[in-house]
Amino acid sequence: MADERLSLSERLSYGFGDLGTSLAYNMASAFLLYYYTDVVRLPAAAVGTVFLIARLLDAVIDVVVGVFVDRTRSRWGRTRPWFLFNAVPYAVVTVLLFNVPAWSEGAQIAYAFVTFKALGILMSLQAIPYTALMPMMTQDRRERLKLSGMRSIGTSVSVVLGTAATMPLVGLFGGTDQQRGFAAVAILFAGIGLISTLALFRNCRERFQDPSAPRFAILPAAGQMLRNRAWLVCFGFCFIYFIRFGIMMSATTYFAIEVLHRPWMISILLPAVSGMLLLSAFVAPPILARMGIRRGSVAVLAISAMLFAVLPLAEGNSALFLSIYILACLATSITITAAFTMIAETVDYHEWKFGVRREGLLSAGVSLATKVGMAIGTAGFAYILGATGYTPGTPSETATEAIRWTYYGSAVVLLAMQTVVALFWPVDGLRNTIRADLSARTPVTA
Repeated sequence: MADERLSLSERLSYGFGDLGTSLAYNMASAFLLYYYTDVVRLPAAAVGTVFLIARLLDAVIDVVVGVFVDRTRSRWGRTRPWFLFNAVPYAVVTVLLFNVPAWSEGAQIAYAFVTFKALGILMSLQAIPYTALMPMMTQDRRERLKLSGMRSIGTSVSVVLGTAATMPLVGLFGGTDQQRGFAAVAILFAGIGLISTLALFRNCRERFQDPSAPRFAILPAAGQMLRNRAWLVCFGFCFIYFIRFGIMMSATTYFAIEVLHRPWMISILLPAVSGMLLLSAFVAPPILARMGIRRGSVAVLAISAMLFAVLPLAEGNSALFLSIYILACLATSITITAAFTMIAETVDYHEWKFGVRREGLLSAGVSLATKVGMAIGTAGFAYILGATGYTPGTPSETATEAIRWTYYGSAVVLLAMQTVVALFWPVDGLRNTIRADLSARTPVTA
C-alpha cells in the first residue's frame, strides 16, 4: 500500500486550493446580488431569475464534469490537469463578472447571465476534481480529517477575503465609485485564486486510483450512486447547508443595513457565516474523531439552531448579538469539516458496496447539491425582495420585516432539517469493517 503520510506542503497546498476554488465564488455569493441591484441597478426579480436558471443548469454540467474526471488519464493524474488548464480562464471570468458594461438593461441582464453561468461552469471544472482529489491522496481517516481541517482554513481565508475585505477594498480602490472599486477587487482576487490553484497542481499527489476502466456506462453508474446511502446523506446534508448559506450570504448586507441599521456589521457578520472555519479547523478534527461524524454533527447543529432562535432577542445589544451569532457560526462551521470528510468517505463506501470508486461522479453529485442549494437560497431571497417591493435606499416596512424574519427563520428551520439528515449517516459504525475489507483487496496506487 502506498505511504499515506502527507507532507506539510502537500496539506497546505491542498487546503489553500480551496482559496483558488472558492474566493471568487464567495465574493459573488456575498455581493453579486447587491452589485447588480444597487450598483448596476438591475431589477431584483430579474437578478433572482439569472441566479436560479444559471445554477440549475449546473445539474447537467456537474454530472458531465464528474464523468470526465473519472475518465481522465494523463501524465499528471486524473484531477491535476483540470487545475492546470482551468486556472487562467477562471481568473479571467472573475474579472469580467464585476465589469458589467453601461449597456441597456436587457443587454446587461444577458451579460450578467452569460458571465455568471461561465463562472459556474469553470467552478465545476475546478471544484469537482478538487473534491475528488482527497480520497486519491489518502484513505486514512485521521489524515483526511487533517486535510479537511486544512481545507477549512483555506475556505475560511477565502470567506474572510471574499466578504469582510471586499467592501473596505472597494472603498480603497474605488472611493465613491463602487463600479470601479468592485472591478479592482475582482482583479486582485482573480490573481490570488490563480496562484493558489497553480500551487495545488504543483504540490499535491494522487496515491490511490480507481482500478476500473476509464470508460463506463453513465446510467448504471448513476444508479449505483443513488443506491449509495452515504452519498445520499452527504448530498442532503450539503444541499440543506447551502440553501441556508445562500440565504445568509445574499441577505446579510441588506440585514445589517436595513434591519440592524449598522452597516459596519457587514464585515463581521458575513465572514462569520463560514469564517469561523479558521477556528473550527483546529477544534473540529479532535471532536469528530472522538464523537464520530454523526453524533458530532447532530450536537453542533442542534446548538446552532438554538442560538439562532434566541438571536432576535439580542438585536438591541450589538456585543451580545455578535457573541451569540459568532458562537452559532462556529458550531455550524464544524459541520463543514465533517462534510469534507463525509465526501471522501462516500467514495470508500461506494467501493465497498460496488467495487468501483467513481470519485469524479460522486464529487459531481455533491457539487450539484451545493450549487442547487445556493441557487434556491440566493434566488429565493431575491424573489422575496422583489415581492415586497424592495427599493435601494428606501425599503418599505414590509420589505424590512421580510428581510428580518427570513434571516432568522430560515436559519432555525434549515439547521433543524440538517440535524435530521445527519442522523442517517451510516459510515461511523462500519468504518473499520470497510477499511479492513478494502485493505484485503488489491489496491491500485500511483
